[in-house]
Amino acid sequence: MTGSPTVAAPWPPTGGDRPHVVELRLSAFAGHRGAVIPLGPLTLVRGPSGSGKSSALRAYEALARLGAGAELAEVFDDPVACVPERARADTQRRRGFHIGCSVDGPAGTVRLDLAVQAEPELRVVGERLTRDGLVLLETALRDPERPVVQAAWHTAGTAPVTRAPMPDDRLGTALVPLRVAGSTKGQRLVLAAAEQVVVALRSAFACDPRPGRMRAPVPAGRVGSGRLLGGCDNLAEVLWRTRAECAVRHAALVSAVRDGFAGRVADVVAEEAEDGAVAAYVDRGDGVRTPLARLGDGELRYLALALVLLTGPGVLAVDPAAEVPQACQTLTVLADGLDHRLDARQFRALGELAARTCARGHIRLVGAVGDGVTAGRVTDASVVDLEP
Repeated sequence: MTGSPTVAAPWPPTGGDRPHVVELRLSAFAGHRGAVIPLGPLTLVRGPSGSGKSSALRAYEALARLGAGAELAEVFDDPVACVPERARADTQRRRGFHIGCSVDGPAGTVRLDLAVQAEPELRVVGERLTRDGLVLLETALRDPERPVVQAAWHTAGTAPVTRAPMPDDRLGTALVPLRVAGSTKGQRLVLAAAEQVVVALRSAFACDPRPGRMRAPVPAGRVGSGRLLGGCDNLAEVLWRTRAECAVRHAALVSAVRDGFAGRVADVVAEEAEDGAVAAYVDRGDGVRTPLARLGDGELRYLALALVLLTGPGVLAVDPAAEVPQACQTLTVLADGLDHRLDARQFRALGELAARTCARGHIRLVGAVGDGVTAGRVTDASVVDLEP
């Protein structure tokens, strides 16, 4: 491990210096080889079917879950599917995949690279955390018979590095705060870099609304405890909650619905019936209320995505780093099939809403769209084109 130590920036971050992922790297993952996807406040990943849009978002979500402390087996239920199709096994019949990301924040730009063995057993075989060419944390599999990797982290004290074993089924970066004392400048730099990456990764919400599960009334407090699930199954329950809690955000949601729905929209309401179930309606303002059950798939997806963009961690089913104030965090919404079932008007309205929301800095959006989508018309969107 080489390089010159520098003093870490103060933690937690302040002002607009919130940790956020600026690049996703898929060195060898599913159909990707050497793919680098830059991520701005609003990023649209575009390409035809089979180009790897969904797998790119799955890789981001996997890093997010690992950053939150999940075990490999929880994150990769089918790890072999993550191995590039033409990847050859070594002499010990081992195959795997490589993913990584870069995170900007008060500690500078920090890179995380992860190598995972998928066959014959799932395990981490290597991890590297670097900043400005300085290796802050590095792990490697030394003994295949033991469920550990050998870790070495930057110390810059009487010894240049500290070595110790770590589990081979977890992200070492997420374990650093439990292992590094922070007694030297080098150790404090490691801690700041690791915490920056973990905060950025944990603040992610994967969202893919499923209209077929959004139409029925929802038992109040029994599905998502008032927090919107990734599939938006409990949409009616969350509309009931948000309408009561914040009139300003609810008004913004109604305005967004007017932009994306056909016909008159006076309000979006939710009510609890005698049996405790919550049902939601679009109030047309002339005594007619359209229940969610009668809305089209595109209308339901549009409504759910607009609600996601107008809320935040307190409403969405995501668990960001509790030790860091929300004002110092940025939530990243991962939306696979962002344009799915939406017509041109709805996609344009949703894009304009996303641009306004992302410009404020509290929410970022990474959305996958088809190759026929005129993504370039979305204000301030960074468009990444993938080829099959």
